[in-house]
Amino acid sequence: MKLSFVSLMAVASRTVAMSLPSLQDLTSNLMPRQSNCQNSPTSRGCWGNYSIDTNYYDVFPDTGVTRDIWLSIEEGPCSPDGVNTTCQTINGTMPGPLIMADWGDRLNIHVTNNLAINGTSIHWHGIRQLNSVAADGVPGVTQCPIAPGTSLTYSFHLTQYGTTWYHSHLSLQYGMGIFGPMIINGPATADYDEDLGVITLQDWAHETAFSLWDTAKQGAPPTMENGLINGTNTYNCTSTDTCTGIVGKKFETVFQAGRKYRIRLVNVATDGHFQFSIDGHSLTVIANDLVPIKPYTADAVQLSMGQRYDVIVEANASPGDYWLRGAWIDACMTNGNSNGITGIVRYDNSSTATPTSTSSVTTTPNCNDEPFASLSPHVALDVGTVTTTASESLNFKFDSYFKWTLNDSSLLLDWASPTLTRVVNGSSVFPTEYNVVSVNGTSSDWAMLVIQDSTGFGLFHPIHLHGHDFWVVAQDVGTFDAATTNMTFTNPPRRDVATLPGNGYLAIAFKLDNPGTWLTHCHIAWHASGGFALEFVERESEIVGNMPTTDQTAVQNTCSSWGSFNQVVKQDDSGI
Repeated sequence: MKLSFVSLMAVASRTVAMSLPSLQDLTSNLMPRQSNCQNSPTSRGCWGNYSIDTNYYDVFPDTGVTRDIWLSIEEGPCSPDGVNTTCQTINGTMPGPLIMADWGDRLNIHVTNNLAINGTSIHWHGIRQLNSVAADGVPGVTQCPIAPGTSLTYSFHLTQYGTTWYHSHLSLQYGMGIFGPMIINGPATADYDEDLGVITLQDWAHETAFSLWDTAKQGAPPTMENGLINGTNTYNCTSTDTCTGIVGKKFETVFQAGRKYRIRLVNVATDGHFQFSIDGHSLTVIANDLVPIKPYTADAVQLSMGQRYDVIVEANASPGDYWLRGAWIDACMTNGNSNGITGIVRYDNSSTATPTSTSSVTTTPNCNDEPFASLSPHVALDVGTVTTTASESLNFKFDSYFKWTLNDSSLLLDWASPTLTRVVNGSSVFPTEYNVVSVNGTSSDWAMLVIQDSTGFGLFHPIHLHGHDFWVVAQDVGTFDAATTNMTFTNPPRRDVATLPGNGYLAIAFKLDNPGTWLTHCHIAWHASGGFALEFVERESEIVGNMPTTDQTAVQNTCSSWGSFNQVVKQDDSGI
């Protein structure tokens, strides 16, 4: 399917379809007008009165621009790899439309649920939601589901910049296609000529995600048949398929010799870990998630679910056609398309040749993040005084279906009674199965989360925290011991998704500077649905005071609409 771009006007606009790349003309219309330092191909570190050196947690623009965007959640037939199936889409496309704005803009995103028999929501992955917890988009945590035939407006200020994505957070809907890319224009740590935009990498099945959940509930993850790049790929039909031969279409992009291109990689998979490379080209990595880093050069980068990397690729190879590769990491998952997914980079846009290039990259045998030492944030920030530590042991149980547990409790939310609504209504009592961890203190205090894998399975888990970037303090195989484990508190990697190694531990720290109810979960969709999650209720007594009255009203109205929905919706997973 084709990726489309949402025209970001300060007034209402319709979505228009376009092929990615190129975003050069679009970004030129979004750059700051009051510039002291103009962002250009030779000065990408500039951004008007701000720069790549700005500490964006404490200082950020307010452009005075509000961009209204309309999204419609729908369901219908689709064939992204040439095989007919059913998708849930945004504005009729999968991926959904590209949302683009500038650092410091405000977004008002109006989401209408046009599904017939289920609720929905949209989560803005990695967006800090500073003082806008009601816009985080998690049913059972920050809102009730948006009922069919109703709408909800998410309003928030863009205090960060870089590459991210948005997706439904209701059950397995994003695995059905309810997701899209997001670009927040801002400075960068290296110069480049042209922004080629987002490349999404995903796994894909010809059954619906909800059908595959029946398999996942028994414990073993389902095997997906294929994968997609920006929502498209070919598929080699077998004798058991309803199609014949090779169907579908490869993703393609065009390089001009001598130019440097920024590519924004996003892993939107349900359960797929990728190693991205382009034959004959190296990658200069300039950001992980929404954090600019000191540039480093690599032949390939690894992306776990939910992670993003911004890379610069110089078109310095001999003119020709080259494979762009998203290789599966077999140690992490299995896929019916064992060769991985491929797209094509061409130096001649009239070429239709099949590339003959080969890869010099060795596929990694593990599911690790990029090397710890490589992910050095450009804005150097140390971990402060940790006043609260939550230690969680990951295990499992079989209770009607396979469930993941943290300290023996599997997350199970009631969509009709979100944690945030309970707080707004003055209740400090939360069901045990909400897995609430209360963290209190001041905005200068810090919390630490330590997750220890006690399952014995040896599986990796990408851990995502809402409402914050976190500092990766420790990450290794073995058993965490606060007295002996080597922990890094001086400018460690900073991001919003990091990998818990199989039979190992992950220790992350974050500053208590954003009162709210924040989900933390494994981003393997089957694992999240199986209860691998907890919630931080941060500085509970200050949450309501930081919420605009309009947000409080929207939360209550959405729950009223959900309560009036007269269909019985079966919830057979954790809810997220």
